[in-house]
Amino acid sequence: MRNVLTLLPDKFSSLINVILIILMVAAIPMTAYSADENISFQTLETRLIKDKEANFTAEKINRIYNNPGVFFDIKGVSSYFRHQEGKLNYDQFLSSKSIKKANDYMRAHHADLLKAEMDYGVDKEVITAIMLVETRFGAYVGNRPVISILSTMAVLEDKTIRDRFWNKIPTENRVTREEYEKKAIRKSKWAYKELIAFITYVEKEGMDPYNINGSYAGAMGLCQFMPSNIVILAEDGNKDGIVNLFHHADAIASIANYLKHYGWKPGISRDKAGKVVHHYNHSSYYVEIVLKIIDELKT
Repeated sequence: MRNVLTLLPDKFSSLINVILIILMVAAIPMTAYSADENISFQTLETRLIKDKEANFTAEKINRIYNNPGVFFDIKGVSSYFRHQEGKLNYDQFLSSKSIKKANDYMRAHHADLLKAEMDYGVDKEVITAIMLVETRFGAYVGNRPVISILSTMAVLEDKTIRDRFWNKIPTENRVTREEYEKKAIRKSKWAYKELIAFITYVEKEGMDPYNINGSYAGAMGLCQFMPSNIVILAEDGNKDGIVNLFHHADAIASIANYLKHYGWKPGISRDKAGKVVHHYNHSSYYVEIVLKIIDELKT
């Protein structure tokens, strides 16, 4: 039988060939890399599978990374090498509008905050202050996929990928190359551990890893916990059997447990309170503004 394409005019035959090629390309399975960068997570996958302490099966890791929901997040991780925390306007959280929202929040979540005070001995004002500064009570929880952020950061341990990534970071407010190298190497090790914690957490709780967004550093939830802290210190505040930090009751209980773990006690002095809050965020600006908000809420 003659090929049907030979019966068509040349221009139609060529058009059909193009369509067939497009369909064939579309049928190729998606893999976990950025087409723009052609950077694969294969070495990271292999490392996770071989890591005896992580104890992940090859099936689990392959399932996660063969999903297009995991990608090389250039935009998100670039922010990590440009951000200058000292330039953040922390004073915005002391505005009358912000303090009103904080008081409204304490009224709306009075039962959960009271329970946290009773169970953990942590003042409702400090929990509220931290929730305000971290996410404005859930209004800003971050828009970067945590799995992609941590995977991208972790794979920067590879020098070839690290060199290519440097050229993609916007030059405005970019750290020096020397600072970048030191930070990228240090943070890639840190991100790898956080990635293990994240995968462990979502698998335990039966969550979809691709739909959990967070900050450019991988912090997540209303209280912005890193995955390693979730595994150790997060609490099921509403007792529904799942630790979900996008639920207010869980976030409130988790902040309280975190602060108690680091030494918060009823009647704690201002100096000691500052040291405990410092564990939550290692920034003097952050600590000072949280303490000031607490003062306002207790007035």
